[in-house]
Amino acid sequence: MAKAYEQLSAFGLPPYTVKHGEETTAFASVDALLEQIYKLAEKGLSIQRYKGLGEMNPEQLWETTMNPETRRLLQVTIEDAVGAEELFTILMGDQVEPRRVFIQDNALDVKNLDI
Repeated sequence: MAKAYEQLSAFGLPPYTVKHGEETTAFASVDALLEQIYKLAEKGLSIQRYKGLGEMNPEQLWETTMNPETRRLLQVTIEDAVGAEELFTILMGDQVEPRRVFIQDNALDVKNLDI
């Protein structure tokens, strides 16, 4: 969103006028314009979340995971096993406070967030 905000800001000062089909709308800020763009982009989309692959229908599993033409296989290696174990314990452990501190300390550095 920050990149989109930068690019839209390059168009100058508001108001911004957008024509979508036969409809023309003016926006008083880049934020309002971005919000409308995202609403239009989400039209017709359906987002489903699963806790595990076992919850999917066979067709969904094929489309999203098993189809060799569209799947990606990645090899994961751990360079710092001790650090990985510490982080795993913070994020998945029974102690709430270290997890809360981690989230607060890293909230502004998030690149991909699935909400």
